[in-house]
Amino acid sequence: MFILTYKKIFLSIALLITLASITSLALFKLNFGIEYTGGSVLEFRTDPVLEDRVIHERLSAVFTDSYSLRMSDGTFIMRTRTLTEEEKENVIMLISSGAPETIQVERFNTIGPTLGNELKTKALMALLLVVVTIALFIAYAFRHVSEPVSSWKYGLITMMSLVFDVLVTLGTFAYLGHSMGLEVDSLFLTALLVILGYSINDTIVVFDRVRENLVTVPPEDRHEQFDEIVGTSLNQAFVRSINTTLTTLLALIVIFVMTPSSIHNFSLALIIGVSSGAYSSLFVAAPLLTYFNRPKNKEE
Repeated sequence: MFILTYKKIFLSIALLITLASITSLALFKLNFGIEYTGGSVLEFRTDPVLEDRVIHERLSAVFTDSYSLRMSDGTFIMRTRTLTEEEKENVIMLISSGAPETIQVERFNTIGPTLGNELKTKALMALLLVVVTIALFIAYAFRHVSEPVSSWKYGLITMMSLVFDVLVTLGTFAYLGHSMGLEVDSLFLTALLVILGYSINDTIVVFDRVRENLVTVPPEDRHEQFDEIVGTSLNQAFVRSINTTLTTLLALIVIFVMTPSSIHNFSLALIIGVSSGAYSSLFVAAPLLTYFNRPKNKEE
């Protein structure tokens, strides 16, 4: 299998992408939405329906604070710093150009910075818990596979692959947040959890093929034939994995292009994560299995 033949190249690419993602996170940091930093959300409808451009023009005349504005099914969602009730009324007057009766407020919420920090902490803990739990489950599921690679190593490799997927998505959004102003909101966390679930599915398919093919080889020959077994398993899973990834990406691209801007970040995160998940499952997890077999080979 060409993946194992050039595994040093593929693993080096993964390492470079990981370092680039970490660097992006360190330099640019994530551009958190008000769910995590605190602020106000104003959801409203206009009659007649206004264009985004018109609302931006009316707000920019007086309202100089930074804000984001999205439209979903005829409803505008404005996120900005914490607004008082008086400031909210002023914003409505600006949007309506002095005719507040044309504005129907659907929702007005304010989130304090303390609650936002708590959400960030809980989101991070949720991600860590999911990654560790998945790794432990894989180690348990492969508990009968002790030779030539122990079951806990399957779990460790799974964790490394999942961390790679998360870092790539976070690093990309850190850069896009710096260059294009993309925000990390609660939907982004949902996207990360979906990415973890998708990626682990691909990885399990490859690992399960390895487990099934190991049974056909006598225990005393598994060390020497392990690379060949992994290569055969990759051949069996490769086309299925690529086809599944391409069809998933096609659907996600359609969602990104056709749906309202309110879920663009969500679909973009999924596009990035699904792509990195396919790479980590085929070009990272499987080659790492063969490296985990090396020490015992050398001892023999």
